[in-house]
Amino acid sequence: MSTQSKTISASEFKARCLGLLDHVARTRQSLIVTKRGKPVAKVVPTEWQPRRKLLGSVQFHGNIVDPILDEWNQHSDGYRFAQAMLKLYPNKAQ
Repeated sequence: MSTQSKTISASEFKARCLGLLDHVARTRQSLIVTKRGKPVAKVVPTEWQPRRKLLGSVQFHGNIVDPILDEWNQHSDGYRFAQAMLKLYPNKAQ
């Protein structure tokens, strides 16, 4: 692996950006972008970090699907909304 950076014009970088980013990531070689022959930016590879395994990282905290209350509070706005919808669309009730 070479420690010397490659140089590329801004117009060529713009045209080939995604491929060049993949190249920097794969080769771990930095890239200097120039405008009118003068360096304006340097693309460097990120520090490599191993991926964390997800197996065993999820914790169970109880049932998140069932209602938390035994009965729906009949004074809530949600209950009134549901009742209004049933009056408007009585055939949609299941």
